[in-house]
Amino acid sequence: MTELPLAPLKRILKEAGGTRISDEAVVELAKVLEEYGEEIGEIANKYARHAGRKTVKAEDIQMATR
Repeated sequence: MTELPLAPLKRILKEAGGTRISDEAVVELAKVLEEYGEEIGEIANKYARHAGRKTVKAEDIQMATR
């Protein structure tokens, strides 16, 4: 099971234009977002450590997604 709540993800898919969304699609989106989030988190953590900080800031996340 995923750590992300599924209801908001289903809402995101609906807002993106989906009219009918399977539960499997929502779970798959959660898995993909968690994997992507972990990758971004690792990169952002490297930026924070490089700057001599233990705290990951928004600017680290922004740089990690570029």
